Amino acid sequence: MQQNPDGIRRLMDLGSALAKVYIERLTGAFATYTHHLKQSADGVCLPFVIGAFIKPHEWDSYLADSFRRSLLFWDTLRRRGDQWIADEAEGKPTALIFDHEVVVDGKSLPRRCNYSLLRILPPPGIQIDERKRPFVILDPRAGHGPGNGGFKKESEIGVALAAGHPVYAVNFLREPELGQTILDVCSAEAEFMRVVAARHPGSPKPVVIGNCQAGWAVMMLAASQPSLTGPIVINGAPLSYWGGADGKNPMRYAGGLLGGSWTALLASDLGCGWFDGANLVSNFESLNPANTLWNKYYHLYSNVDTEIPRFLEFERWWGGFYFMNENEIRWIVNHLFLGNKLARGEIKSAPGSVFNLKAIRSPIIVFASKGDNITPPQQAFNWISDVYGSAEDIEANAQVIVGLLHENIGHLGIFVSGKVAAKEHAEIVELLEHIERLAPGLYEMKITDEPGDEEPPEYHVTLERRTLENLGALNKYHRLDEKPLRWWRTYRN
Repeated sequence: MQQNPDGIRRLMDLGSALAKVYIERLTGAFATYTHHLKQSADGVCLPFVIGAFIKPHEWDSYLADSFRRSLLFWDTLRRRGDQWIADEAEGKPTALIFDHEVVVDGKSLPRRCNYSLLRILPPPGIQIDERKRPFVILDPRAGHGPGNGGFKKESEIGVALAAGHPVYAVNFLREPELGQTILDVCSAEAEFMRVVAARHPGSPKPVVIGNCQAGWAVMMLAASQPSLTGPIVINGAPLSYWGGADGKNPMRYAGGLLGGSWTALLASDLGCGWFDGANLVSNFESLNPANTLWNKYYHLYSNVDTEIPRFLEFERWWGGFYFMNENEIRWIVNHLFLGNKLARGEIKSAPGSVFNLKAIRSPIIVFASKGDNITPPQQAFNWISDVYGSAEDIEANAQVIVGLLHENIGHLGIFVSGKVAAKEHAEIVELLEHIERLAPGLYEMKITDEPGDEEPPEYHVTLERRTLENLGALNKYHRLDEKPLRWWRTYRN
């Protein structure tokens, strides 16, 4: 077996960089903890607090405020626990706050799966025009349950309803069907699109929105059934899995440094063939220990008079873990996260055929953020360079691709933030018809605030031509930091 000393050396260097990142984040977590501890204790005259004073006449108000905050804080954590127990007893229902009805149950399909198609029922005061283009929202199956595209009024589902569009959501149950595969799920989603189209025969093809892990599912659907989908919106979706900034985004190195997919398969074995989504969520939590261990609780305590509803709303979704079977997690890890095969057209969709992203005929809107440490912009955009050799190649394929890059929002904020929904997602909904009429090519969408005191604020949107060289600016080392990952894939094979 031939080994590559340069590749091994590079992998060791990246391992050192990864360790450095974790040490820096743990150090940062401790520094943040110390800083907030000093702030919370500032002015308190206790033996173990140095140089801190509270004036005698302020003690009563300080202690009363602290006592009330503590009561509300601990009571909120109690309510979170009660909420978790109640949801557990109900089998972890969807986090959707909108009323809905089941249109198609995946268990009734020839290739059974735990997915279903829901029709979102508009809340009072909102009129839906059945002739308008329908929207179909797919949420990620990455440890958590469905509903994050609509667990608050200001959401992807909320802005589509407010614009008068019929809205559907793809739901999934906590436990997969016996023997179900990722391709079974893809087949069910194609059937859902046919049903939506049949229910709105006079409307344009449905918009399909994929959040995070649902992004690659949407792209596979559109590549295998290009006649079924209208414009595609993928939010914080990893499609080029080895991309990232050198020494950062450590999740992309984990598979190689840990030796491949054996950890996921071991977890499945320990679960008697089921992979618990809590394992994925623990990976996300480890990326920012400062927030996991301190920041989010301090934010609740310091804003306890206003923060409780939002905290409980988010924790209901974040703390609800769903399962995959061993076959599904093996397929995802080997084909996507380690294999990185989707953009290269190496995943079989059926005997004799593969998922070819060039086969997609609908406009594609890619929304990512520089503040996303789970799906960094490189993972969201680099697939375009992998599939197309140049902007001219995109044009020759009669394809329209629009990129939208947020400056600082985190991964979850891309598809759960109310502010992002009211601005970026609302503008995407507003511009879809215009995007469909664009000449083929690569574009960047820019959204800027119009000056004025209007509520809600007015935004100015531009679409500017871009080249693949512009995308290359996201990669500081021209993707050389992906070389060890390519070497690892070759070594495994």
